[in-house]
Amino acid sequence: MDHSSHHTFKPVMTADEINGFIEREFPQVNAGSQDGRAAYSITAIGDGTASMRLDADKRHLRPGGTVSGPTLFALADITAYVAILAHIGPVALAVTTNLNINFLRKPSSGRIDAVCRILKLGKRLAIVEISMTSEADGELVAHATATYSIPPRTA
Repeated sequence: MDHSSHHTFKPVMTADEINGFIEREFPQVNAGSQDGRAAYSITAIGDGTASMRLDADKRHLRPGGTVSGPTLFALADITAYVAILAHIGPVALAVTTNLNINFLRKPSSGRIDAVCRILKLGKRLAIVEISMTSEADGELVAHATATYSIPPRTA
C-alpha cells in the first residue's frame, strides 16, 4: 500500500546548500579523506528524499576487504540527517534518537549509494528509512530506519 500520496514533502535546501552547511558545522564527516576527496557526498535531493554516495577507501574496510558495519551505520545516519535538513532547513541540533539497521549482504569496497525516504515529518519528530546499495553489483547491502528529534523552533 502506497502512503506517499498523502503527503508531499518539498525540500527547502539544495544539495549545494547542505554541503556548505555540513562543511561549516560538521567538517569531521569527511576528515581524513584520501586525495582530498569527500568520502560522503550528496548526489540528489528530491521531494521527501535525499541520496548520498560513499566512496569507500581503506579506512572504511574491515578485514576481508568489505565495507565495515560502522561505516554503513554512519552512511545511514548522515543520509537521514541530510534528508531531514533538506526539508526543514539548516537546524544543527536535529539529533538521532533511534537508528535500526539490518545488514543484508557483504558490501565489497567501492561506491555505496544510499537513498533516504521521509516517512513522517512532524514538528518534533522525523521518521525515515534508508536503503544502501553496492554500485558493484546493484545489490541492497543494508536497510535502516531512523527517528530524529527536531528542536522546537524559536521565534
